[in-house]
Amino acid sequence: MSAQNLRVGLLFGGRSGEHEISLLSARSILSALNPTKYEVIEIGITHEGTWLVGEDILNIFSTGTQLSKLTVATLFADPSRQGIYIFKGSEQEQIVELLTKLDVVFPILHGTYGEDGTIQGLLELAEIAYVGAGVLGSSVGMDKGIFRDVMRANDIPQVDTIIVLRRDIENTMDEVITQAEALAPYPLFTKPANLGSSVGITKCMNRSDLVEGLLESARYDRRVLVERGIHAREIEVSVLGNEDPIASVPGEVVPSADFYSYEAKYIDDRSDLLIPAPIPFEISQQVRNLAVRAYRAVDCAGMARVDFLLDKDTGELFLNEINTIPGFTKISMYPKLWEASGLTYEELVDRLIALALERRSERDRTEWRYQG
Repeated sequence: MSAQNLRVGLLFGGRSGEHEISLLSARSILSALNPTKYEVIEIGITHEGTWLVGEDILNIFSTGTQLSKLTVATLFADPSRQGIYIFKGSEQEQIVELLTKLDVVFPILHGTYGEDGTIQGLLELAEIAYVGAGVLGSSVGMDKGIFRDVMRANDIPQVDTIIVLRRDIENTMDEVITQAEALAPYPLFTKPANLGSSVGITKCMNRSDLVEGLLESARYDRRVLVERGIHAREIEVSVLGNEDPIASVPGEVVPSADFYSYEAKYIDDRSDLLIPAPIPFEISQQVRNLAVRAYRAVDCAGMARVDFLLDKDTGELFLNEINTIPGFTKISMYPKLWEASGLTYEELVDRLIALALERRSERDRTEWRYQG
């Protein structure tokens, strides 16, 4: 399919703690979509899960006011009704009408209900091409516990972790503390198993911190990761592609806080991004190779940012996580690493849309009926 006049659904917002970050990413992507190539349909999802379309929707979502000016919309799982539909009329007599068909969707929904395979499943059922990983890559990449098990199965080094349940945190906190303290000495980190942008993460220096951290992480997920803390440098690399992924030059995050917290990422503006990372060539190559191995291991597609921890004391390298819908503002690490590797932001967006169409074409080759 030609890129000319492609109808691109830019899907943002969503029902996660990363809703506001999604709006920032969407604004940058919107500015990079060439109007001579693409017809862009902006689709916002509220915190409550309502799909909306309308004029100036991104600004309305950013201010959180005048949502009533927008029109309720939906996307059907039925591939014979492919596109965005809107609701017209009164509550008593509503009419569903096609707003526009879509050639490809660019979901920039960070976190749960967007980066975890849920929206990808809907788009697969609707048979609409979309940017990024499929259901499997998204869901495995999103769940920190399952992801680490897959990495260990592929001999990709991991920091020691355990998974505990919210039910146990609430009902048998003493047992959870005993289990966590048996993992490693303090510091320990607590993290929601399914979330990103450092939301709900706590660095715990003692038992009191651990209790608070477990409760904080449990606000955002029913499964909580407890991780051994290490004195680490944070190294990140961007991966791009489908069947033959490539890795960018690595970068290093120098956080303004003890770790790369939500505030350090998005609020205080004092963290440094060092591109390329000031690491030896052999470490740089190891990072890139491990990133591509991890990407393939979870059957990722389109894009991902892969994050590593480089132990300052031992020199050991650990793969920390994979982000299948990474932050995508023009100052975010994912596009900045590609810019340093020779790919502009606008070229990157074009390439991701082309990869989405390529992947859709490959899927269409699959036979879904047994012919005997």
